[in-house]
Amino acid sequence: MTETDPISKRADGTIEKTSWGQLTWKITGQAMPGAEMTFGTCEIKPGERNALHSHPDCEEILYVVSGTCEHKLGDAIYEMQPGDAIRIPRNVRHWARCTSAEPLLALIIFSSGQRTAVNHEGQDAA
Repeated sequence: MTETDPISKRADGTIEKTSWGQLTWKITGQAMPGAEMTFGTCEIKPGERNALHSHPDCEEILYVVSGTCEHKLGDAIYEMQPGDAIRIPRNVRHWARCTSAEPLLALIIFSSGQRTAVNHEGQDAA
């Protein structure tokens, strides 16, 4: 991918390994200057979860591709399975925990090309 190429190929992107899984960033404002959204995937290992975190500069949509999870959003916990999507408003604390024997694979989309994650715990955020 080049700065002017609108396509993020299979081999493109930035992989961010964490203790609970990994994030793969395919489209960001840094990788594609001028991008007004962030797009990537989130993989969470069975039984693991990401840290309680929030995004002060954008909202997020998480779409479950495979596996299942419980998703804490504010004070509520939602059960999610493939085909389910959740809208996470700006500044709302949240996390996802994989509840299936297989890893959770989710698409994650943010309303800003320059997303920020604020970690509210001491472990890896998202």
